Amino acid sequence: MEVTVNSNDVDHALRILKKKMQREGIYKDMKIHRHFEKPSEKKARKRVESLRRARKVHQKRFARDGY
Repeated sequence: MEVTVNSNDVDHALRILKKKMQREGIYKDMKIHRHFEKPSEKKARKRVESLRRARKVHQKRFARDGY
C-alpha cells in the first residue's frame, strides 16, 4: 500500500492511508489477531459473519426486486 505526500501535507496523507487500510480490512484483521482465538470461536464468528452478509444481500435484493 502506498500513499504519496504532496507539499509536506502529512496529515492529509495519513487520513488517506487510514481510509485505505479500513477499506482493505486491515484494522479488522488486527483486531481479530490481537489474541488467540479457539477454533470453535473462529467457526462461530465466521458463521455469524456469513449470516450477516447473506441477510444484507437478501435485504438489497428485496428492496430492488421485491422478493
